Amino acid sequence: RYNKIIDIWTGTTDEIAKAVFDELQHNGGKDSVNPVYLMMDSGARGNKQQVRQLCGTRGLMAKPSGEIIERPILSSFREGLSVLEYFISTHGARKGLADTALKTADAGYLTRKLCDVAMDCIIEESDDGNRDGVWKYAIYEGDDEIVSLYDRIVGRCSSNDIKNPLSPDEMLVGNGELITEEIASKIEEVGVERVRVLSSLTSRKKVGITALEYGINPATSSMVERGSSVGIVAAQSIGEPGTQLTMRTFHIGGIASGVLKNPEIKIRTGGKVKYKGLRIVQTAEGANIVLNKTGSVQILDADDREIEIYKIVVGSLLTKGDGEAIKKGEVLAMWDPHNIPILSEKAGRIGFSDMIPGVTVKRELDESTGRIATIVIEHKDDLNPQVEILDDSGKMIATYAIPTGAQVAVNEDDEIAPGSMLAKTPRQASKTQDITGGLPRVAELFEARRPKEAAEMAKIDGLVSLDGTVRGKKKLLVTDPETDQEEAHLIPHGKQLTVQVGDLVHKGQNLTDGGADPHEILEILGPSAVQDYLIAEIQKVYRLQGVTINDKHIEVIISQMLKKVRITDPGDSEFFWGEQVDRYEFMTANDEIDEAGGKPAEGEPVLLGITKASIETESFISAASFQETTRVLTDASTLGKSDELKGFKENVIMGHLIPAGTGLPAYRNLRIDTLGAEMEKLSLEEASERIEGVSTPAPEFPGEGSTKSDEPSSEDADVSSATNESGDSEVSEEETG
Repeated sequence: RYNKIIDIWTGTTDEIAKAVFDELQHNGGKDSVNPVYLMMDSGARGNKQQVRQLCGTRGLMAKPSGEIIERPILSSFREGLSVLEYFISTHGARKGLADTALKTADAGYLTRKLCDVAMDCIIEESDDGNRDGVWKYAIYEGDDEIVSLYDRIVGRCSSNDIKNPLSPDEMLVGNGELITEEIASKIEEVGVERVRVLSSLTSRKKVGITALEYGINPATSSMVERGSSVGIVAAQSIGEPGTQLTMRTFHIGGIASGVLKNPEIKIRTGGKVKYKGLRIVQTAEGANIVLNKTGSVQILDADDREIEIYKIVVGSLLTKGDGEAIKKGEVLAMWDPHNIPILSEKAGRIGFSDMIPGVTVKRELDESTGRIATIVIEHKDDLNPQVEILDDSGKMIATYAIPTGAQVAVNEDDEIAPGSMLAKTPRQASKTQDITGGLPRVAELFEARRPKEAAEMAKIDGLVSLDGTVRGKKKLLVTDPETDQEEAHLIPHGKQLTVQVGDLVHKGQNLTDGGADPHEILEILGPSAVQDYLIAEIQKVYRLQGVTINDKHIEVIISQMLKKVRITDPGDSEFFWGEQVDRYEFMTANDEIDEAGGKPAEGEPVLLGITKASIETESFISAASFQETTRVLTDASTLGKSDELKGFKENVIMGHLIPAGTGLPAYRNLRIDTLGAEMEKLSLEEASERIEGVSTPAPEFPGEGSTKSDEPSSEDADVSSATNESGDSEVSEEETG
């Protein structure tokens, strides 16, 4: 009931807002533009949320705890609020003020940490020939494109040749070339889905990055210059909106933005439907119902090439069969937005196992339906509440584990058909995502912290099976059918499984609910996957606040977090087992060993949080001036470290010029020789006159009066000015003397 009420009110406020904006946009049919609309639409001041509250309705408000109050505020600010409405509003106002006061400090600290970690990232040279890159593609949320491919690739350099798929002879952009605005539009027009661009994430330099890996400097819209301190710019670009992030709550003031996902998928372009990895059961009515979470539906064009791919929610009703045609805008799948169902694949009779009232299940009245519902509760013992499906002879043909909190939808001895719902778990009632999600979430990602409730991830591709319990935890096995390799996962009882027995899972897929652990992503799927994950998650937080940050800034910071490698096998190198070494040193040492024909060292990449990465920099002066001064200095002195003074901070502390801009070592060590002015071609008489003019016996100083009685001719005046400007007289003194 609660969810439905919130849904209805959210929908209503959206409709009112839409009506308000349509009216503002058309300005009552007049030719002029409404100034309020102009101000909002251009982004000069105010946003849609605020204008909606001024002239539409204030909408739903949240309690301080984050729950949404069922009764919305129907008045707008223009009409004025009633006493009760005003009182409810004060929740949001107080929360906003308290937040602002508390979080400004956090944002400043985040900026400081970011600056410290990315400080040494300077543009060292224009290109070093490295052509590794990262893939960029448009980002969708549901059916809406939030970030276009154009926005993600414009101003970057391509890492390979991109040809026009419609006419393969036409080259859109070459290897290592800049993707300008025109090229980016063209790439998007011809339907290229993803583009590989050079990035600081794949840089092979010890310090700094190359200009091609960075691309255009957004401040000047021209290629970034050598010696630019892109690291500090990146840190400030991410840290500065942090202070805004803290204050953004303030403007929206606890309005409930319970955006419940659209419970359907509409097709963007027509084509032929192809099921991929879906487990499907047909109901008595002939509808296709999806049973697993890992499947997807591809849309193919006339040549059977994939145009689009859609992830399918478990429990979805598919409107089209495999191989059927579908038109643009048609609904492909629909599902219940409030519950996650557990469905039966087989027909048969229901049996219960480990369903003990008061121990593993409780019975209570469900207010929305008025029926007595059986709900699975947390339990300590080695009990596994399951629904079994039995055939006519009483033999078990399928079994389904029911997670804690799920409501069982069948009774014992019921006869069921394929596709029947056995149980349902309510999707979490949407709490408002306040910016507390914001700044702490950004800090959590940059610090690479392991989440409290991390999800269990599949380490290999394979089929899921359950193998009893070990020490009160469920033992889940993933078995690769081709190689018979097996990985066991122990899952605590409170955790909900997101897969069913018999599902095919992919490497890196979540087996339980919970947050993703970046360290585990790195271990299972490798560096590029964790880079993608961090960029996407950080951008999500900022995007929620309407702040746009260029990907390249986040990439610069993340590249500093992945600088280290942990040695797993020293081989013939001088490293120790388990030692953390710089990635560049690791690669260089291995190249030397390869040339000598020895056994190279093996290592695995390590993800360090920004604080840890700052303390572990090469320079001990920089690390000591950041945090944990005594520890850093003690370590440095016991190891007899020396500091090369390569970075910014060390040089500022020692009073030297910083190694960026014109202080770049390459510029600092230049000697500038001015070339003499070019010789003029003169006739003999002109030359002799000129020489007489230059070789006057006594040097003249301005103000002393001329030693010659007659005034110098205008020609002479020209000559003297010409010699002085060039800085080198054309005839040297030895010649005249």
